[in-house]
Amino acid sequence: MASRPRGRRLPPPHPPLIQEILDDDLFDVEVNYSDEEEEEEEEESDEEESESEDNEPEEVVPGQESIGEGCGPAIQARVSGAAAEKNACPVCMEAWASQGAHRICCIPCGHIYGRSCLERWLRHKGNTSATCPQCGKRFRPKDITNLYAPEVAVPNNDLEKEVLYLRGKAESLGETVMKHEKLIEEMNERLVELTSAQKRQILSEQRLMNVGSSKRQKEFFMDGLRVMAIDAFNQTILASGKAPGIGQEHVLYKFSMVSHHEARNIQLPLDTKTVRDICILPSGSAIFTSLGRKLSSFSMTADRVVLQCDLPCPGWSCSADESSRQICAGLQNGSLIIFDIRPCMWDTDGIQGRPKLLLGTDNQRVCISLACAPSSSDLLVASFRPKVETSEDATASQVYLSQTPTPSGGGKLGYHSFIRRAGNSSSFTEDRTCSTLMSEIRMSKSAIIPYGNNQHLFAYGDESLRGVRTWRLPSFEMHSDLSSLQQPVLDLRYAESSSGGRYLGYLSTEKLQVFRIR
Repeated sequence: MASRPRGRRLPPPHPPLIQEILDDDLFDVEVNYSDEEEEEEEEESDEEESESEDNEPEEVVPGQESIGEGCGPAIQARVSGAAAEKNACPVCMEAWASQGAHRICCIPCGHIYGRSCLERWLRHKGNTSATCPQCGKRFRPKDITNLYAPEVAVPNNDLEKEVLYLRGKAESLGETVMKHEKLIEEMNERLVELTSAQKRQILSEQRLMNVGSSKRQKEFFMDGLRVMAIDAFNQTILASGKAPGIGQEHVLYKFSMVSHHEARNIQLPLDTKTVRDICILPSGSAIFTSLGRKLSSFSMTADRVVLQCDLPCPGWSCSADESSRQICAGLQNGSLIIFDIRPCMWDTDGIQGRPKLLLGTDNQRVCISLACAPSSSDLLVASFRPKVETSEDATASQVYLSQTPTPSGGGKLGYHSFIRRAGNSSSFTEDRTCSTLMSEIRMSKSAIIPYGNNQHLFAYGDESLRGVRTWRLPSFEMHSDLSSLQQPVLDLRYAESSSGGRYLGYLSTEKLQVFRIR
């Protein structure tokens, strides 16, 4: 029998549905799987040999993908574009499953289908063999291999690009988060520092004033008061201001911190004029300077002036030592002088007992306040500001009139000068200074307050703060700010008695307050 010539076997025609699937683009997907099907015994027959001969390498039909040979791990599985996009079987276009009748499986050519579709196709072909609906490669029932994968992943370049973009964006956001965390950490450290500084300031204020345990001794609402002094031993307050009425003479007011009686008005000599500063002496009397170029001694028991010393120009401040024998006066021309007020005859040479100049002046500054440390005259602090170039008389009146509550400007640059006694002599030397802005229209007062172990604080009524600013002496290191008042501070006084009573007084434009410090 003549043998038939061997030639290329054409694949059978495909159904219209399969033909439509073949028209779609193909995508390559790599799928790993394991073969758990037991292979059936192969029957050797002439038909199988002929099929083996027919499976020799064939030319690829134009318009189709190359076909992977064999079926094993990591084969190249092929899914049509429409099926891959829908994640469905290319025959029935229904989603395949990881188990059941329509589970995902492949045939030796590498194409993937639902198992029920391949079995239905084999039954249609007689259950012996059939051709792949996509490439025409023949397969048998035993060639169907289950794929153990939840789904088939189809590579997508756009997704890879998006992943790279998102990864870069995530890294950028990570860097931004790190920067923000660093900034937050720095802000928290700064907040801790500020909180600690505020706590230190509160503690220093409590140590200074002990406001939380202080009791308001007295509060007087009076307009026109400008300077004050506290007699801690006799529980008395002495203040100066304008008397009510048309003439508005300058008088002294005497208040009691223990009784509820009204203040007593005390008339002053006509040539006294405006009182600029008052100081209570340890002996129980008081001294005050005035614009009438007088340094006056006032008796607290008789309530009258008992002694007056002439000054070369209007006096603006005064103080005294512990023995009450020597009193100091700060003048308008910037000089600081001292008097010995003991009742004795001056020497014939006219040297002993005369006023002594403590600090020279270049006639360019004005001493507006003088503070003396309690129980000692070895430490003084004088406050200076630039001198106003006007006549003495005009300056004297204008200075006091400017004490009325009017808005102030930016202030002038003045300074506080720490003055120390030179050894056991009666001479003083100017030590360190502290520059500060001072009001152009008000002469705020100052005080020296004992602090800690033989230390002192210098307190000054700062108008810009509407309160009190304190420095450590003698370094003038900033200590704390007490800015709880509502009006500018015109005067402040600290006083203590031999029995242990301590008092701190404020004088503002509308009221006078005295606190007893426990």
